[in-house]
Amino acid sequence: MARPSRLLAASCMIAFVCAAGPALAQTAKAAAPTAGAAFDTQAANHAAQMLKEGRQIFRFETFGSEAFWGDTLELHKAIAGAKNGGLGPGVSPKAALAVGLKVDADALPEPLKAQLKAGKVNLDDPASTIALLKANAVVGVTAFANPNGSVRSMGIQCAFCHSTVDNSFAPGIGKRLDGWANRDLNVGAIVSLAPNLKPFTDLLGVDTETVKRVLASWGPGRYDAELDKDGKAFRPDGKPAGTLIPPAFGLAGVNLATWTGFGSVTYWNAYVATTQMHGQATFFDPRFNNKEQYPVSAKSGSGNTRNVPDKTTAKLAALHFYQLSLPPPKAPAGSYDKAAFERGKALFAGVAKCATCHVPPLFSEPGQNLHTPEEIGIDSFQADRSPTRMYRTAPLAGLWSHQKGGFYHDGRFATLLDVVNHYDAHLSLGLTAANKTDLVEYLKGL
Repeated sequence: MARPSRLLAASCMIAFVCAAGPALAQTAKAAAPTAGAAFDTQAANHAAQMLKEGRQIFRFETFGSEAFWGDTLELHKAIAGAKNGGLGPGVSPKAALAVGLKVDADALPEPLKAQLKAGKVNLDDPASTIALLKANAVVGVTAFANPNGSVRSMGIQCAFCHSTVDNSFAPGIGKRLDGWANRDLNVGAIVSLAPNLKPFTDLLGVDTETVKRVLASWGPGRYDAELDKDGKAFRPDGKPAGTLIPPAFGLAGVNLATWTGFGSVTYWNAYVATTQMHGQATFFDPRFNNKEQYPVSAKSGSGNTRNVPDKTTAKLAALHFYQLSLPPPKAPAGSYDKAAFERGKALFAGVAKCATCHVPPLFSEPGQNLHTPEEIGIDSFQADRSPTRMYRTAPLAGLWSHQKGGFYHDGRFATLLDVVNHYDAHLSLGLTAANKTDLVEYLKGL
């Protein structure tokens, strides 16, 4: 039996709790908003920091890719030219702009801007290209200099393919447009300049001339991100297997981020940084061990890449955050007929059945946004190169900004009208000529 003193103490404690209960509850209620507000502030600060870091990574992070593009391929030597410590004739600014490289006007020193405006910069001299590289003004490319000022290596960034400029200073020179597909960029022509293509010949088991023929087949705005997995450089009909460079904006809320649905945005970031940019990174996808579908990667083991040190994985979160912040650009005023746009909008959601798959405002399916080749009425070649064997429903917002090169993954439809005609026939929609015109104006205005 408890002693009286303990009973008294327990009774006093119970009385205290009962009496203090309302006050404690009030204190808890008062404290909760304060804690919530503090976490809201923490989240806001975190978002701002992630946005800042992600932008820096997207624009300037090489992920250690200079070990491949510079140290191994020696591409920087071909750019510099023999007169500047490299090899061959070099690449002038005029030649660089001709293959789609862009220049960030904001990175140009004011004296250099003045000289460019006055026509006092020799755009035919590779030394001028080196000056632009040293100013970190070439979008998507970073040069690494020796103490004597010569270029010793070079690496590339996400912005290399997925940024362009607004041409506000001159054609090919202006303010950055992050996330916009660079449909002028001739990746194949640039890579083929490398003095050492042995990594490609060894991987694919072909000679240098064959590698150069494949690279030349891509053309502006195209790239083949599966060649190092399946070795398929050309379609059965002889056309290049490379696909159009897609935009990297407007992907927030969209499930799969590639033409054939390999994976999410952050999956593709890891895939590209590791197996395409050749950064020092970690990438794992056992699907690439399939010897029948992916004979090249099954042999190379690229589906389980684990570089030490890993210069990429710690940067993927912020990079992902920044990419999801990039909105689709609004169509310029006067670039489409507003009245036709409104009529097209009704058709898009109605008899044309476009919104069945391109669900506004994502303009892709919420959820599993994949379709079989038969569903969309095209061949399966590119789908069969993917683990999904399907095609993604591409988000359409900002479509006006990447019309160069055509539509679909391979640009098979030259115009938006061609796309509308395809679906009109494939789905037996019975659209009139006026309907088709209105739909095109709607698509141009998204």
